[in-house]
Amino acid sequence: MTRESSDTMNSPYRNVEWIKSSRSGSTNNCVEIAVLAPETRGVRDSKKIGGPVLTFSPAAWSMFLDSAVTGRLGS
Repeated sequence: MTRESSDTMNSPYRNVEWIKSSRSGSTNNCVEIAVLAPETRGVRDSKKIGGPVLTFSPAAWSMFLDSAVTGRLGS
């Protein structure tokens, strides 16, 4: 996982299709995900679209999702 700045105007991710979490509801307290490149997945705060982007390899993203679904992330 890496953290990259994502100034909206200068971001290499400005033309990427970001998908908001289905669990976000109407409060805007959520994250968005995107496929940034064939080997990179991105996560950002939907309230700070010009803020940092966490990037993951597909393998790391799969491990994260598996851990979240099975409850192994802790609380």
